[in-house]
Amino acid sequence: MTGLLRRAGQTLLVLFGVSVLVFGIFFATPGADPTARIAGRNASPQTMEKVRHEYGFDRPLPVQYAIMMKKLFITRDLASYANRGERVVPEIMQAAPVTACLVCGAAFIWVTASIAMGTVAAAMKDTWVDRGLMMLGLVGISIPVFWLGEVANLITQNRYHDTWLFSWVPGLGYIPFSQSPLGWFRALVIPWVVLAVMFIGIYSRVLRTDLVTLAGEDFMRTARAKGLSPVRVLLWHGLRTSMVTFVSLFGMDFAQLAGGGALLTEVVFGLPGVGRLTYRALTTLDLPVIMATVMYSAVFVVLANAAVDVIYLFLDPRVRDAR
Repeated sequence: MTGLLRRAGQTLLVLFGVSVLVFGIFFATPGADPTARIAGRNASPQTMEKVRHEYGFDRPLPVQYAIMMKKLFITRDLASYANRGERVVPEIMQAAPVTACLVCGAAFIWVTASIAMGTVAAAMKDTWVDRGLMMLGLVGISIPVFWLGEVANLITQNRYHDTWLFSWVPGLGYIPFSQSPLGWFRALVIPWVVLAVMFIGIYSRVLRTDLVTLAGEDFMRTARAKGLSPVRVLLWHGLRTSMVTFVSLFGMDFAQLAGGGALLTEVVFGLPGVGRLTYRALTTLDLPVIMATVMYSAVFVVLANAAVDVIYLFLDPRVRDAR
């Protein structure tokens, strides 16, 4: 119980620090006053003063911060500066399922593919299979997501869209699962692959390195000395221990993407997710939306960090014994 309360306190402290930092960057720095953008171009001094008073920009910064946090977390009526009257929280709640669908599908692909590639490469160390798989992983890491997405669109939406190979691909955008499960899958399968490519390269290389390193550890030699098959030693003992690093990477990457880090993929494929919402807010300097999306991302990262700590207890007995 004490550990749970300590974790909750740390979470609140981190979220408070993130909110203060973001507020300070966008509201307290010189030239950050959004009054001119809200009032419009060539607005009169009277209009500027009226807007400043209406939005509370004439009040002390701690008061402005408290008001924004109250509107964001308590009353949940924080409104956009760019689209007046548009509530920020409902916008994020509407965009969050799109991002969740994109990230979960891509995560399934990259986890499955990277475990297969990394394990096979480690089992066939220093062979042409190992070198070929690691070369493919390096290529995946080197390809920018936005470039790969644009190439995928050029092939599937333009040049070869009318052929039997890609005639099933719908136009850019998102199709809700409730509207058409098959259409939902067709709209997301290519973004899933594009987003997963880079992570497949990273995770497979990390997993292969960990498995090769663990092959010389005492517990692996003991397992082999007991007469266990090489496959069982690799999959049960080596892979399980290697999952500690794998899970740590996955937790942070998944949380970052679910919090809006899949911005480029969403923009390229026209998916109305949190990343695209953040992109639009950044282009217009819509500060309430920026604040809300950053806090949304921070919550995901903090929760993922806590979940990774719990999973560690099951994967590595040494962590459990230390506690």
